[in-house]
Amino acid sequence: MDVRRQSAKSDINITPLIDIVLVLLIVFIVMVPGLSRALEVAVPRIVDGRKEKPVEPPVVVTLDGEGRLFLQREEVTLASLRERLVPVVMLQPLGLRKVFLKVDGELAHERAVQVLDQIRVASDQARRETRARPGFQEEDGGPVKVALTRLKAT
Repeated sequence: MDVRRQSAKSDINITPLIDIVLVLLIVFIVMVPGLSRALEVAVPRIVDGRKEKPVEPPVVVTLDGEGRLFLQREEVTLASLRERLVPVVMLQPLGLRKVFLKVDGELAHERAVQVLDQIRVASDQARRETRARPGFQEEDGGPVKVALTRLKAT
């Protein structure tokens, strides 16, 4: 018996590879012009030499270690805080109303809670007054968000 050894065919058939590469090439050639279209963009305009409005300083209420209360840097009483805070809060953008409350860590918590309550009452009043203004279409400006921090020791 004649036993022939059959050798494995080692040729690679590259025809399917060329077909796939050509299909991909055609797909990319068709898609590239569609990808290069530019979208319209609203570019900010420079008004009065400024690019945007100046950033308003944050509203800061400070309660120091001696129990004194400050709105920004002006000393106020607890009773007058609400009346002084309402117009300041109403100047802030709708939905972005914030007040930073800085409290001395050694002060009794009861005093800080009283100040927080006055800020809440001022927030409610500012919402009512904003809603009552013409042109706001029942928009009340949203609640005032309060960020509470401890005063740094000096």
